[in-house]
Amino acid sequence: MNNTLKKWAAEFAGTFWLTFGGCGSAVLAAAFPDLGIGFVGVSLAFGLTVLTGAYAFGPVSGGHFNPAVSVGLAVAGRFRWSELAGYVVAQVLGALVAGAVLYQIAMGKAGFQPGGFASNGWGEFSPGGYNMHAALLTEIVLTAVFLLVILGATAKRAAAGFAGLAIGLCLTLIHLVSIPVTNTSVNPARSTGVAFFADTPAVDQLWLFWVAPIVGAVIGAVVHRLLLADSDD
Repeated sequence: MNNTLKKWAAEFAGTFWLTFGGCGSAVLAAAFPDLGIGFVGVSLAFGLTVLTGAYAFGPVSGGHFNPAVSVGLAVAGRFRWSELAGYVVAQVLGALVAGAVLYQIAMGKAGFQPGGFASNGWGEFSPGGYNMHAALLTEIVLTAVFLLVILGATAKRAAAGFAGLAIGLCLTLIHLVSIPVTNTSVNPARSTGVAFFADTPAVDQLWLFWVAPIVGAVIGAVVHRLLLADSDD
């Protein structure tokens, strides 16, 4: 397998794991009062998927697992624009396969109803009933911060070997803040992977969870380049 295919495979696998592990914790574990892990547990699950995925697949592809991250890294000069399309396709396919596998597992429980199926939304489809403006602002700000943490943790001056831990903990914190608002995206692939299996208009609202994270990622990358980057970054 050539190097490009290895990178695509790593991005596919990493995004599959993020979507399956994070959304799976919400669909399979958080929904039952007697077994439920709650939104704190779901937040931790998403952080753990990124942490473990970064160390498992990051050495091959850089461990993006997120189209917004790939765009942000390209804007920051850390990733080749020529590789962007292949990464995004691999990420979205990985998330869709994860959603399909999770759906098949969930359907193994008698009486299962997909409901929101860990999808993202606003208005009546926001866990806390937040409107579109709140959802848009939340996703932009938190994705920008996520990019700043990623760029700082992976800079040459950063302590070696700890990037995955910092990024995973950042994603956990992001979920703790924003699950009530949007059910947390900051990742267009993750949002796409489960939207098509939900019994809600998640697909109709999916545009926001592409636009806002990408805008946020670009903002984070520009801030890093202008204010925080070293000459050897």
